[in-house]
Amino acid sequence: MAVAQEDARPEGRSSSPFWTITRRDSLAGFLFIAPQMIGIFVFVLIPLGLVFWYSLHEWNVLANTFAFTGAQNYRMLLEDESLLDVLGATAIFSVGLVIFNLSLALLLAVLLNQRLAGIGVFRTLFFSPVVVSLVAWTIVWGFLLQKNGGINGMLLTFGIEGPNWLREETTAMISVVVVQVFKNVGLNMILFLAALQGVPKELYEAARIDGAPAYKQFRRITLPLISPTIMLTSIITIVGSLQVFAQIAVLTQGGPGLSTTVLVYYLYQQAFQFHYFGYGSTLSILLFAIVAILTFAQWQMRKRIVFYES
Repeated sequence: MAVAQEDARPEGRSSSPFWTITRRDSLAGFLFIAPQMIGIFVFVLIPLGLVFWYSLHEWNVLANTFAFTGAQNYRMLLEDESLLDVLGATAIFSVGLVIFNLSLALLLAVLLNQRLAGIGVFRTLFFSPVVVSLVAWTIVWGFLLQKNGGINGMLLTFGIEGPNWLREETTAMISVVVVQVFKNVGLNMILFLAALQGVPKELYEAARIDGAPAYKQFRRITLPLISPTIMLTSIITIVGSLQVFAQIAVLTQGGPGLSTTVLVYYLYQQAFQFHYFGYGSTLSILLFAIVAILTFAQWQMRKRIVFYES
């Protein structure tokens, strides 16, 4: 009888409902990620596509013209005599920032990882610049670094005549790097501190029993086990160094000459000061390519840096 009823069903009709548990779970998952995907599409992919589209045009806002020029802006990029100096300044700033920021952050984290009375006050003190307004922080440092500012006044008490920090090529770049290091070193310090506190104490005890000195414990135990955090902070710091703008705009305005004109500030000058929006968009594409290449290269290096990567 059951066979007869099964044969009597219309051909092609399924007995299972459409909204199965698997489909409901899939729909719930898509709904949860939908806001993020919409945000990426609206605020990342569409603007990126528009920047590439603008790089193929010459857009004059004042004259209200928008003319297609093809690869003309990219030819200008290859012929730009100032671009090499700008890329050189960007590289010097990025390398200096990464080396000093990560080194100082790791040193502070190791020191603040000690169980001493009042150590929480020092942790708060070193982290406090991170939450301070970037522009306010830079303006204060601008006053301190002037020819007759606080730093030269302090040096004068020791009989040392300080330079005009922001108006000489060598000292200007050093000053900008130092200001940026002190501003963000607290963030990397906290990340390193959390990583250090996650290292098992038993490993250090075993190393001490085997007679390993402190520097070998740091090299053989600490560094390998915090390597994921080193990888993370290096990526964050490098990408952040390529996006620096406010410090340059407030402290040096890219000078003297092009000594502190990093790529982002040069992009701003071309697009918003000289109104070459097409060429500014082309520089944006160049910046995006540099960030993407460096991030990809760092990610590929994780197999050599991160201890648990195979």
